[in-house]
Amino acid sequence: MSSTVTTRFAPSPTGTLHVGNIRTALHNWLLAKQAGGRFLLRIDDTDVARSREEHVTAIRADLAWLGLHPEREERQSARFDIYEAAFHKLIAARRLYRCYESAQELDLKRKVLLGRGLPPIYDRSALALTEADHAAKAAAGEHPHWRFLLDRDAPITWVDGIRGSQHFDPAQMSDPVVRRADGSWLYMLPSVIDDIEMDVTDVLRGEDHVSNTATQVQMFTALDAPVPRFAHEALLTGAEGKLSKRLGSLGVTEMCANGIEPEALIALLARLGTSDPVDPALDAESLAARFDLTRFGRAPARFDDAELARVNAAVIHKLPYARAADRLPEGMGEAAWEVIRPNLNTVTEAAAWWRVVTGPVEAPEFDAETRAFLDQAAGVAAALDWAEDPWGALTAALKDSTGRKGKALFMPLRQALTGMDHGPDMKALLPLIGKDEAVRRLG
Repeated sequence: MSSTVTTRFAPSPTGTLHVGNIRTALHNWLLAKQAGGRFLLRIDDTDVARSREEHVTAIRADLAWLGLHPEREERQSARFDIYEAAFHKLIAARRLYRCYESAQELDLKRKVLLGRGLPPIYDRSALALTEADHAAKAAAGEHPHWRFLLDRDAPITWVDGIRGSQHFDPAQMSDPVVRRADGSWLYMLPSVIDDIEMDVTDVLRGEDHVSNTATQVQMFTALDAPVPRFAHEALLTGAEGKLSKRLGSLGVTEMCANGIEPEALIALLARLGTSDPVDPALDAESLAARFDLTRFGRAPARFDDAELARVNAAVIHKLPYARAADRLPEGMGEAAWEVIRPNLNTVTEAAAWWRVVTGPVEAPEFDAETRAFLDQAAGVAAALDWAEDPWGALTAALKDSTGRKGKALFMPLRQALTGMDHGPDMKALLPLIGKDEAVRRLG
């Protein structure tokens, strides 16, 4: 095994990435970068009937949007020769065997065992078949599926990077099917073969794969390969417990449509499942430097889209103009962005605030006293030197001449100038509106 830490993300292109997939990809990228290693992408497209090329394209685009650039990409559909060679090696080692039971027959066997209070594991009856039996089945047109023969005398153990010491009794496990009767591959064996050939040193994935790992540990050994370091993280849940279908299917397209920035998603998902606070100020490189599997707990990781929205707002409030420029309304420059940015939850909201600057705005109906005050304000504004701080000069002059102060002074001015009761700091906003337009709005 290579001394360089190498991780991989291995999605199946049967759909687009969702938030759970994205978290797995990110954590593998962080684990590799923290160790100065390599992050690989493997497209698990052995299921030809369900795999779609548009999903492969979308997976690449989603990773690029997040800034997770793999050092190497492989397609399982291009690696069948490698699988075939390993397959025959395992046959020669007597670690694979042919079986013929139908799905209905296997289901009946499981029900019988459960009825007797026994574990519903495969009884290995196919091992009793002779070569003559196999020949007879072939002559009858029957094609076998293939199982991996577990070594039931060797307890399966590993030290999990998150879950700690793991122990499995292979006598309580079924020999897994690795190849179907039509010759197509199931997940288990090709994944091991790829991890060996791609020099993967660390496999970080969801806890729903723990039982798969127990089987795959023996597959690595049967292929005379070192076993990678495994870590299994708790699965995501929603704010109310089980991850809802809506959140569970939330992908990059939906997040972009909702105005989520990649920095916000990375900041949240990097710390989800740990006791560490989510820090919107940390970029991906900083998060990688601090990434530590020992910080992950066994409890389900809670994903809350409201928290993502809060983190996103914090990211927006520090987002450089260059990162937002191509999404801003025409004419809105860096100075305007700096003024408006603290009031935004998403970049798309900038358009509404820019209309406050460019107009027209719809001010509320004012009573006669307030209208007179605003007419006076228009005259003061027209006479001011706008070179430095027109808002400070305007409010100071009006305070002296009218005796108004606090909300009675500031609120009518804000309402007349912006049509709003709240918003950006008027000291910064008023110069953007400009003298002539401000005088018009006040009058």
